[in-house]
Amino acid sequence: MKMAAGSHVNELFDRIKQAEVKTAELLKEVEELERFPPNSEDCGESPELSVLRTTNAKLQYQILHLKRSIAEEEAMQKTVMANVRNVVHGVFSSAVRALYPAFTATKGIVQAGKFGDYSCNAAMLITQLLKSQGQKLQPREVAANIIKHLNAPPAVIEKCEVAGAGFINVFLNPSYVSELVTDLLIHGVRPPPIDRKLRVVVDFSSPNIAKEMHVGHLRSTILGETVCRLLEFAGHDVLRLNHVGDWGTQFGMLVAHLQDKFPNYTKESPPIGDLQAFYKESKVRFDEDADFKKRAYTNVVKLQNHDLEVLKGWNLVCDVSRKELDEVYRRLGVTIIERGESFYQPLMPEVIKDLEAKNLITVEEGRKLVFVPDQQIPLTVEKSDGGFTYDTSDVTALKHRVEEEKGNWLIYIVDAGQSLHFQTVFAAARMAGYYSEEETRIDHMAFGVVLGEDRKKFKTRSGETVRLVDLMDEGLERALAKLREKGRDKVLTPQELAAAQKSVAYGCIKYADLSHTRTNDYVFSFDKMLDDKGNTAVYLLYAYTRIRSIARLANVTEEQLRKAALDTPIDLSHEKELKLAKCIIRFPETLTRIMEDLYPHVLCEYLYELCTTFTEFYDVCYCVEKDRQTGEIVEVRMSRLLLCEATARVLDRSFYILGLEPVSKM
Repeated sequence: MKMAAGSHVNELFDRIKQAEVKTAELLKEVEELERFPPNSEDCGESPELSVLRTTNAKLQYQILHLKRSIAEEEAMQKTVMANVRNVVHGVFSSAVRALYPAFTATKGIVQAGKFGDYSCNAAMLITQLLKSQGQKLQPREVAANIIKHLNAPPAVIEKCEVAGAGFINVFLNPSYVSELVTDLLIHGVRPPPIDRKLRVVVDFSSPNIAKEMHVGHLRSTILGETVCRLLEFAGHDVLRLNHVGDWGTQFGMLVAHLQDKFPNYTKESPPIGDLQAFYKESKVRFDEDADFKKRAYTNVVKLQNHDLEVLKGWNLVCDVSRKELDEVYRRLGVTIIERGESFYQPLMPEVIKDLEAKNLITVEEGRKLVFVPDQQIPLTVEKSDGGFTYDTSDVTALKHRVEEEKGNWLIYIVDAGQSLHFQTVFAAARMAGYYSEEETRIDHMAFGVVLGEDRKKFKTRSGETVRLVDLMDEGLERALAKLREKGRDKVLTPQELAAAQKSVAYGCIKYADLSHTRTNDYVFSFDKMLDDKGNTAVYLLYAYTRIRSIARLANVTEEQLRKAALDTPIDLSHEKELKLAKCIIRFPETLTRIMEDLYPHVLCEYLYELCTTFTEFYDVCYCVEKDRQTGEIVEVRMSRLLLCEATARVLDRSFYILGLEPVSKM
């Protein structure tokens, strides 16, 4: 399913203008028609007059409809921010389609530019098409022709230049940039436009019940929360699902151990203080004691048959595990709904029947398999003993999410090692008719692994997997040490220091993950994460705190800034002012790009660029001038303070999307 964000709203300028022109024309026609006297009961009415009166009524209705449309369009403008790249793209696409109707591949012809604000590469592509049709034109000629026929609102584009082999460099009108910054200050930071609201089901985190979350769960959990926050901010209806492993052989084993260690568990809640130790004890018995293993398998069968005693034990184990998981999610600021293997178990037999009815199942050695064209390994949907598998669970879950949850965009945030598995599951679901690519978008948002500084899988010194709780605790310790090293404990209150410690600790862990291209492995290093230079959470959080302090130290209140935004034009006469403003207004298109390909590191790169651009601006553009001798404020440049405010607002919203919690003092 294609979802190019914002194509409709970005044309509001032209549409409203056209509607207003049409309304004026219709009003003229109505005035002409109203010159006829009203109908009299005494005399008959000519057919011509009757037709004119009908036409009059229709025109009045059209005018009412157009006015309502204009009001709706203008109201919509206040709920979203303009995606400037899409605005420019629309201008060039219209010109290209009018000049070269045979050229239809207009998607992506406008990108961020190195030598201008944007760059259009359509001329080279069109030249290739013309050459195949026997026409000889140079790309630069085509580019010049496109520029000549641009129908851009003059307020948007200041100038275009042909460069190199035929690239068109586009420069935005500073007054347009200034208006967009003012719009942000008055109406707030809003999402980019989307074509329509979607029901998005996001499958992320997904640990195993009865086992502690470890560093391997870090990426899925953090990426998932960020994607959900972004899509919710954009206006989509998001369902966050935690497909936990809460079914299978290990639960038969755990219940058998529970029955031996706490035989009265059905009447008194057993004091399972350390679930990991409990799990390890039961695993040793399972591996070494044949009778215990037999009882464990018997319990699995009983669990599947909903034996009340075994179900009670299963629920006890799950409840203890949930408390531990919930504590991790609370600390990381993650919201998620549990929808585990057990939820889909009752639905699986019907899926098997449906696949059989559609002749998609092949039986081999008692196993029920689904072979998918172009995939090497088939899905095993039922084992020879009648048990179900992860394949069955994933096909069933997909079907349920589309048919029952009404999802028209499914996102699976699972490591890259599962790519082949999900390709096969998605293909099998399409074969079975559970979804179509035209109606439902499905993404496997794959990611790499977390490495230690030795560039091997991140483990403890003893070779064990690093527990997520231990990782967060170490983050808190190191963050506090870093803050004390900087002397912040001398200037912050205990409460402010604790808030800064938490902000830095959890922020650096999240940001280190999110700032890397998700498909790549990355090295986990607290030393690099806590560095206050470079693209790190610490650098961004410090930058935000610094920006927020500028107005405060100038004794300018939030209320004063709000009032100033209404009547103070944003002056962009200095090159650094203009550069910062242009960076600020790229926020919506940055979010649109992430929604297209699901790479959150793009937002991190944008924020780092925004902060470094702000530093360039602040170094040469004085916002507040003070008397060098007395230190008293001589002049406050409100336009520049408003640029500071706009920067801070974009950072604030971006931090929320990334799960970072800024503090006012650091």
